[in-house]
Amino acid sequence: MSVKAPNVLSIAGSDPSGGAGIQADLKTFSALGCYGMAAVTALTAQNTRGVRGLHVAPAEFVGAEIDAIFEDIAVDAVKIGMLASPAIVELVAARLTHWGARDIVVDPVLVASSGDSLGADGLAEAIANRLLPMARLVTPNLPEIARLTGRPEPRDALDMRRAGEALLARGAKAVLVKGGHLEASEALDLLVTPAYVETFRAPRVATRNTHGTGCTLAAAIAAFLAHGRTLTDAVGAAKAYLGAALQDADRLSVGAGHGPVHHFHSLWRD
Repeated sequence: MSVKAPNVLSIAGSDPSGGAGIQADLKTFSALGCYGMAAVTALTAQNTRGVRGLHVAPAEFVGAEIDAIFEDIAVDAVKIGMLASPAIVELVAARLTHWGARDIVVDPVLVASSGDSLGADGLAEAIANRLLPMARLVTPNLPEIARLTGRPEPRDALDMRRAGEALLARGAKAVLVKGGHLEASEALDLLVTPAYVETFRAPRVATRNTHGTGCTLAAAIAAFLAHGRTLTDAVGAAKAYLGAALQDADRLSVGAGHGPVHHFHSLWRD
């Protein structure tokens, strides 16, 4: 008997250029042997050079999308990305609680890599209060964890650990503090849990094609959790997948700015 592919849901915004958001999530799920689904929270007008516009879906409609999926399909894991408004955060939290969703990975998208804001006032507080306690893992970068904790942006590994512990104190079960904004030769991430701290290091990849790396990493972790990996194993496997996608990113020619990583690096052949 063949093993059925896990079903993984992305709740996030749309990136028409295909490098981030639900497009990146669906590519990642597919590349890692999962069936991907998406509840769209917002439409963006963006490309590799920046965000030009944002159209936020009504919170009630996002809730209806989630209900439509869960009432018909067994969901093995959930990845949450851009939610855009506190009202959407409330609806998402309520509907996932109602359906008993498990293995939730929250990527607290607050600002695009271009620097453009992707959320209304109060969004960080809503995420911290409503989503952190129900998520198996939250994956903030350094500016995001500063906004979520009210602390200065971490400048080294010790700061990252303390910020992660501060987020645990706010109710998070586990925090992957992403250190990509540090000026260092290695990409350093810290998995901070109440029981242990795990350090992940990887060489920095010399490419400008880094659009959607946060979305891709969180989606990959959700995919590996859906396959039954432990949290630490899922993070390590997702880091390896993203590293390879960055290594092969220059095989793509997408846009004049920061292009996407190569989600299908192991599947496409020259």
